[in-house]
Amino acid sequence: MTQSTTEPARQDPDPHTPIPFPQDRACPYHPPTAYAPLREAGPLGRVTLYDGREVWVVTGHTLARELLTDPRLSSVREHPGFPSPTERFAKVRTRRVALLGVDDPEHNAQRRMLIPSFSLKRISALRPQIQRTVDGLLDAMERQGPPAELVGTFALPVPSMVICALLGVPYTDHDFFESASRRLLRGPAVADVERARDELEGYLGDLIDRKRHTPGDGLLDELIHREGADGQPLSRDELIAFAVILLVAGHETTANMISLGTFTLLRHPEQLAALRAGDTTTAVAVEELLRFLSIADGLLRVATEDIEVAGQRIRDGEGVVFSTSLVNRDGEAFAAPARLDWDRSARHHLAFGFGIHQCLGQNLARAELEIALSTLFARLPGLRLAAPADEIPFKPGDTIQGMLELPVGW
Repeated sequence: MTQSTTEPARQDPDPHTPIPFPQDRACPYHPPTAYAPLREAGPLGRVTLYDGREVWVVTGHTLARELLTDPRLSSVREHPGFPSPTERFAKVRTRRVALLGVDDPEHNAQRRMLIPSFSLKRISALRPQIQRTVDGLLDAMERQGPPAELVGTFALPVPSMVICALLGVPYTDHDFFESASRRLLRGPAVADVERARDELEGYLGDLIDRKRHTPGDGLLDELIHREGADGQPLSRDELIAFAVILLVAGHETTANMISLGTFTLLRHPEQLAALRAGDTTTAVAVEELLRFLSIADGLLRVATEDIEVAGQRIRDGEGVVFSTSLVNRDGEAFAAPARLDWDRSARHHLAFGFGIHQCLGQNLARAELEIALSTLFARLPGLRLAAPADEIPFKPGDTIQGMLELPVGW
């Protein structure tokens, strides 16, 4: 299932049948094999979504950077032409989403309120706390002894504990919000998604109400006392919208990167040995892993005007999907893109998006990944998979990519 440097062999689809998007990966760290014709025909193609609707798909790196900065592509999910990759997404599409679901000038006003809390200086000051969190979790793993299930004991708790501390959310409630976040992103049924969103909003609304009377020192406490673009305090609904996106995005993506990054390194022993020997830095390895894994595959936009690009016309109201797993494997931007290579410069990858919606928490994610992965392999030099690689379950293609379980020994 998982060769070190080559993608799984593919079967060519019927050329007259549009390729469905999204699809499951055959290997957790390679793009779906059926996407290969899209990459070969790139940089702009067509795919079908779950309901049969055809939309544009961007697979070229240069074109993705161009279009992700084009104001004629909108992130407003309430737009009737906005693409829904799954039925679950379609059901909650019209619910207001802070940051990711708004355009400028509203997006700029929201982002400006949060930038100080995610600056490089602020995140650098958090590094000792992240290190203590990682050390404490590994202490507990070592006391318990092998084998261990790394997702539940390490990959998920690291970012959960960090984002809770940053936001001022009680970590004692982590079982609830981790479960709600999981159901919000993966269902399994549409009703689970709606219920999870309601539960998260209810929980965070109650938390915000308590903080108004008994302030703490987290980011949510700061936002309660900040003014919006209109000079007025943020409303309860605005605060809840901020809290939902920061809490869910702040732990789900990084947890998946830690688990899938660990699996990938264990399946690439030469690259892992070079990392351990100091032949590369952890920071360089993290950038390459971000490119290689591309766990958030499918940035979504809708055209608000006709756009002439790559010899095609994207018409007003048509949906556009950016396949980051293909964009980050574009051979014109990355030599031998299917190879995990510490010698390349991968910093121009689009794993965090690009343009005005580039991930606000990328400094935090990098810090957590660098500390978690470097400490894990330093503390447990004998770390290994405790089950055959092809028997370890990973997530389906219609959600953030990562491992469902990761049994390890050492």
